[in-house]
Amino acid sequence: MAWTQAYDPFNNPWLSTAAAALPVIVLLSAIAIFEIKAHWAAAIGLVTALGVAVFAFGMPAGMAGMAAIYGAGFGLLPIGWIIINIIFLYQLLNEKGEFAVLQRSVSTISDDRRLQLLFIAFSLGAFFEGAAGFGTPVAVTAAMLIGLGFSPLAASGLSLVANTAPVAYGALGTPVIALSAVTGLDLQELSGMIGRQLPFFSLLVPFWLIWAFVGFRRMIEIWPAILVAGVSFAVPQYLVSNFHGPWLVDVIAAVVSMASLALFLRVWRPVHAMKEMPARYGAPLSAETPAGKATKAAVAKAWTPWLIFSAFVFAWGTPQVKSWLDSIWVAKFPVLGLHNLVQKAPPVVAKPVAEGAVYVLNLLSAAGTGILLSAIISGLLVGYGPSGLIRMYARTLYLTRYSLATIACMLALGFVTRYSGTDATLGLAFAKTGALYPFFGALIGWLGVALTGSDTSSNVLFGGLQRISAEQIGISPVLMAAANSSGGVMGKMIDAQSIVVASTATKWYGHEGTILRFVFFHSFALVVLVGVLVLGQAYIWPLRLLVP
Repeated sequence: MAWTQAYDPFNNPWLSTAAAALPVIVLLSAIAIFEIKAHWAAAIGLVTALGVAVFAFGMPAGMAGMAAIYGAGFGLLPIGWIIINIIFLYQLLNEKGEFAVLQRSVSTISDDRRLQLLFIAFSLGAFFEGAAGFGTPVAVTAAMLIGLGFSPLAASGLSLVANTAPVAYGALGTPVIALSAVTGLDLQELSGMIGRQLPFFSLLVPFWLIWAFVGFRRMIEIWPAILVAGVSFAVPQYLVSNFHGPWLVDVIAAVVSMASLALFLRVWRPVHAMKEMPARYGAPLSAETPAGKATKAAVAKAWTPWLIFSAFVFAWGTPQVKSWLDSIWVAKFPVLGLHNLVQKAPPVVAKPVAEGAVYVLNLLSAAGTGILLSAIISGLLVGYGPSGLIRMYARTLYLTRYSLATIACMLALGFVTRYSGTDATLGLAFAKTGALYPFFGALIGWLGVALTGSDTSSNVLFGGLQRISAEQIGISPVLMAAANSSGGVMGKMIDAQSIVVASTATKWYGHEGTILRFVFFHSFALVVLVGVLVLGQAYIWPLRLLVP
């Protein structure tokens, strides 16, 4: 039997909103306040979400259970599949010493801690975000910073802070493409609008990153380099998003930023170099990367696996390759007891509409498969045989076991909130802010990413709501749909999935609460600034500011 979502089951908006928020409060409190390990905290949050869905919002228990299973499956493939294989690649290269050579080559760009952080976490991280997304940039950059002698808190927390402005165009524009699909709004208009919001933050975030690391005074000492990194990313981000589309925004902007910063640092050095780590971050887990320059041949060999990786993720991210691989084999499984049985209702949608629930097993075209193939080829190149590859993959599975459990539970929680309608209840609470809705619309996207761990998922959850609410209030639906994605990127710092990826990459599992407390202020402060920008776009200056 079909079931229709109820967004105010208690006939009291305040009480219904409080009930809908309970899983989020329980999850974040368990991690940040009670310092419960992330996989247990996610499990507790999931149980809470199921209880709220069934007992407060009246969702049939069978449907709620199938929504959780559907979400867990989605968490393992495609998201977990990406994380397993990128960690596998890292483990292969780390054991053979290739990752240390890569770190050493990056450290030759500058021996200043601030500039190393700027290049790796912001510029290089943006490239991995654009190519693969879904936790890849945090996994790679945090591991690289650890190898350079950064402490686990600094490596994990600051990698999360840096991985913000590029997120909306991550995985070759997947969040924007999904946003267009669920809202019915023009893809190019959405890409352009987001590209007129985020460049301001692409310029701000590098300054914010270094300020968070060392404070204002020591940040000002390297402001020319920060400006170069930010401007050289923001300008291509604006141009590509407005003149081309969402697909290659991050890849092009990151390459320009890396090249510009590297070239600038060949002719400029800070007066007072900073080679030490601030004491407040604690001691590093490992020794510093050995001093000295590697040979050109060794550096070329160390970078080759990442060039192979880039080629594969780029190919797997293009629609033509995906379509070709799906034409070879793809399996689709309608989720029994859930598919088309949950009805969204007004005012979330214009008229009642059934929610589909089809699990797509696209193992060939999944981004993680491309990463796995690149890892296998790279492993063979650096000297592994078949048995060595199998041994390292088994080690990777063991290393990531808790991370995979956390991701599965987190996505299960997100899907339960989606199909039970509790996410819409929270969204509607923000929508009732009237003229201030443009400000709070950005916070809806932020909340969506905090819940699901993905700007793509947040756009799917709240994109339709943003369009309908904007049309009811009389402001641009393109603006508010874009605000969902732009605001959402700031929630990437605090979602459990990203925090677990960071703790896994830095071998600091069990300290997720410490990481969350470190990044929460930065996440909330930045989304408030996004909200102020969107509010200004809605009422103060023309929407088509800087439009070609």
